[in-house]
Parts: sequence; C-alpha cells; structure tokens
Amino acid sequence: MSDLESLSPTLKANVLAEALPYIKRFFDKTIVIKYGGNAMTDAKLKDCFARDVVLLKLVGLNPVVVHGGGPQIDDLLKRIGKQGQFIQGMRVTDQETMDVVEMVLGGHVNKEIVNLINRHGGKAVGLTGQDGNFIRARKLLMPNKDKPEEMIDIGLVGEITSIDPTIISFLDSGDFIPVIAPIGVGAEGETYNINADVVAGKLAEILKAEKLVLLTNTPGVLDKEGKLLTGITPREIDAMVADGTLSGGMLPKIHSALEAARNGVRSVHIIDGRVEHCLLLEILTDHGVGTMIKSH
Repeated sequence: MSDLESLSPTLKANVLAEALPYIKRFFDKTIVIKYGGNAMTDAKLKDCFARDVVLLKLVGLNPVVVHGGGPQIDDLLKRIGKQGQFIQGMRVTDQETMDVVEMVLGGHVNKEIVNLINRHGGKAVGLTGQDGNFIRARKLLMPNKDKPEEMIDIGLVGEITSIDPTIISFLDSGDFIPVIAPIGVGAEGETYNINADVVAGKLAEILKAEKLVLLTNTPGVLDKEGKLLTGITPREIDAMVADGTLSGGMLPKIHSALEAARNGVRSVHIIDGRVEHCLLLEILTDHGVGTMIKSH
C-alpha cells in the first residue's frame, strides 16, 4: 500500500484545503521552473515533476519550464569519443559539441519532457530560443577569475542580449505549458549554448514572474559545514563565493538567482529536486524544501 492510500479521506481533504490560500495568492501568476539534475533522470521523480506542473496549471498558475540536460549531453559526447570540459561551471562548446547540444536539448530531452507532461493531462509545447527568434544571444567571453583582466573564450556559449516574451504569453493564454531548451540565436543565425539557469533567471525577469524555482541535486544552498541555509541575502552570497563555499556548477545558479531577485522577481527558490513533489511542497504548502533568496 502506498503512503497516499493509507491516509484517511479527511486528512486528504485537509491537505487540499491547506493549499487553497496559496492557490488564491498565486492564481494567474507566472512561475518559471528550471528543471535539471536527478529530477530529470530518475523515472519516479520525472513522473512527480510532470504531475506537479500539470496540477499547477490546472489550479490557475502559469508554469514555464526551462530545462537543462548536462548528463545527457555528456553521455552522447562520450559515445562519440569526446570528453566534456568545463571552466568555472560553464561548458566549453566547440562546433561539434554544439551539434550534440542541439540534438540532445532541442530534440531528445525537450520532446521527452513535453511528452511526459502531455501524458499527465497537460498541453505542453517544446521550444528553443530559435523559435520565433525569441532568445537572442551573442558570444560570451568569461573573465578569468585568477586574472580578471583576461577574457576566456569558451566557444559557442552565448550570453542573452534580449528575450521576446510574445510567444510565451501567447502559449500561456491558450493554456499551453511552454517547455524551453536553452539555445539562443545570434545576429547571423548562429546557435549558442546558454546555461539553463541563466535562461530561467532572465526569462523570469522579462515575464515579471512571481517565482523562479531552480531544481538542484542538493538540499539548497549549504554553508561551509554543509548546513542548509533556508533564507539568504545577496551580501551573504557574495561572501560565500569569495571564500569558495560556493563554486563550480552552483555559480551560474546563484548568479541567476541574485539577478532575478534584484530585478523584480518576487522570490527565488533553490530547491532539492530529489524530493518527490518538491514543486508542490515549495509552492502550495508551508513546508519548504530548499533556500529562498531574499532580494535585499
């Protein structure tokens, strides 16, 4: 018997009633969700994620999904005899790697998520930044953290120059759920690999989202002792980056979260994607499952 079946009908009704104030508060509000990590690879967690997104849509919220696909990209690179390389948490992307990124993110992973949401009763539509030219980008040059005056070229990695939200608004108004692969398009039609956390953060700003939710493989933001920080300010984050507490793949996530919090997104949540139904727990109950970034 599952845990759910062992609950009394009264208790189930109480759980639903507890969600009501949250449903009222967030009705018709946009929630941008960055989907990645274990939640994308574990079959049960994938199922929970799809159900959560459909439920949020059905009770009147507007979820917009931006997905990663790092492990899937690495798998395909390995199969063609290529080793993935990262600098300061960002993937080095030559033309061959970019072809793989487009195949995996724009094709396989995107369609799998769309299919999963649709199977659970949603109406998902898959997009990349090339569709309707909605994510415009240019080549990203990264400052060398050891020599700040030096810039590092990491290939076909883009930084966002603009996002046209028209297509997202159009899909929302038709009760569709946008599922976005983080690929941008340059002035000459060239494609760029963009970090999914960066796309989610910028999209949340442009859409004036109520919340930006980033799913991770950790309980949230951890201090030096490995303890979860449930609420944190930009100043505390700057100190944690400076002393090396936050590094690697957490850096783009934290940077995007801070930018969004400073630019009008009401709350930013970095949550544990390994917890079943983490989205519903974070958005529709008092029981948080991660770190909330406060804007000041």
